[in-house]
Amino acid sequence: MRRFFLTSVVLLTLPALTGRAQNIQITLGPDEIGENQTWTITVTVQNDRLKNFDNFPEIAGFRKRGQSTSSQTNIVNGQVSSSQSVIMTYAPLKQGVVVVPPFKMTVNDQVLSSPGKRVKVGPPVQQQRDPFRSFFERDDFMGNPPTEFIDIKEDAFFALTTNKDEVYVGEGFNTTLAFYVAESNQAPLYWYQISKQVSEIVKKIKPQNCWEENFSIENIEGTRVELNGKGYTQYKIYQATYFPLNTEPIHFPSVPLEMIKYKVAKNPSFFGQNRQEDFKTFYSKPKTVIVKELPPHPLRDLVAVGDYHLDEKINAGNLQTGKSVSYEFNIYGEGNISGINKPAAESNSYFDFYEPNVRQTISRNGSRITGSKSFTYFIIPKEPGNYNLGDYFRWVFFNPAKKSYDTLIAQTTVQVEGESLKNEAIESVDGGSFYDKINTADNSLKNAAEPDWIRWVLNAFILVIMAGSAYLVLRK
Repeated sequence: MRRFFLTSVVLLTLPALTGRAQNIQITLGPDEIGENQTWTITVTVQNDRLKNFDNFPEIAGFRKRGQSTSSQTNIVNGQVSSSQSVIMTYAPLKQGVVVVPPFKMTVNDQVLSSPGKRVKVGPPVQQQRDPFRSFFERDDFMGNPPTEFIDIKEDAFFALTTNKDEVYVGEGFNTTLAFYVAESNQAPLYWYQISKQVSEIVKKIKPQNCWEENFSIENIEGTRVELNGKGYTQYKIYQATYFPLNTEPIHFPSVPLEMIKYKVAKNPSFFGQNRQEDFKTFYSKPKTVIVKELPPHPLRDLVAVGDYHLDEKINAGNLQTGKSVSYEFNIYGEGNISGINKPAAESNSYFDFYEPNVRQTISRNGSRITGSKSFTYFIIPKEPGNYNLGDYFRWVFFNPAKKSYDTLIAQTTVQVEGESLKNEAIESVDGGSFYDKINTADNSLKNAAEPDWIRWVLNAFILVIMAGSAYLVLRK
């Protein structure tokens, strides 16, 4: 019988919803406990079955110790009432004040809110025990020897896998971190601070020379897979597609994942303790992905890599010179959608092309990144005639499946009617104040020669200066 105990875990903040069902409630533990005591969060469903619920929150200063359930049925004056509860037990890490922040949980598809609280963790306390229960839990009760716990060998492993071992620059490869548990596993295992661990693991494995498309796993859920003819349950904790930006190899180091693993009593008894908490660390194997350079091409450093197709739209069939028209060049397919650049379209004597509006959608499904990126241009035709937009809109990319370059060429043809705007290419601009005075300036002819009396005056002035200078020199 399979005894692997893993519950769904929320890694990211769930959407904030409102509302609380009247027959479901969250109960928090006491305001004060001793360092050797435990604290609990209890979810109770009245007069209904506990069908589903989210994970319990991770609390800084507390460590999850385990999850249990209970049920109760009461019959009073013929009226039957029942309740089912799930309890998460927390153990304090040290003395002090632990702040339990407000949190939300979805139980039976309804969202419940808890305001949180402050819990004071004091020194260890002498716990009062039930003498009757203590008597039955003694190891020497009825001559029983001390409980011996054994470590059951787990049939599970932690692995980082990629769907490709070798890629081109810009070609995406999917990376998955997952915990695998065989269907024959008998060892009891629980998650331990999984959100914190995943955050630290991602920092270690994320390559610096890649564009990342994260699949944003929010809930860890089991999926049955078959490996080498053996059945396993796969629990994905992280998944992303990476697009290398250069030819450096992608090295993923070995990373650890710590799990709570219980030892079980060799001779379990009805009254005694039948399991003992322990920890087990699993390690992934290192992995390297080789990155190849693209084949020679004039645009090798600029092209996108993937499997792409073209979809076009234009809002008019017959165009008029001087009137704008909207044309959409939509690229869709599989690859790094964010890295798709606009097709180069330059204005000329026949058309004016304006900067496009850009819209993109990205879908992450399975291990594929698909989507579309559309470029909507506003075009103003300037000359009448028939034109093929393929002469202006072309987009080159590299297809790794075919190992060759390909080009998306516009197939739309348009007919332009109206008068030629060729002679209106010179724009009307303000020439400034100099040109503004042209119309008011006197344009009559005048003699540019200077009058004789001005020349005599200048010559006399020069002679006086020279004579004065000579007198000063001789006198000295």
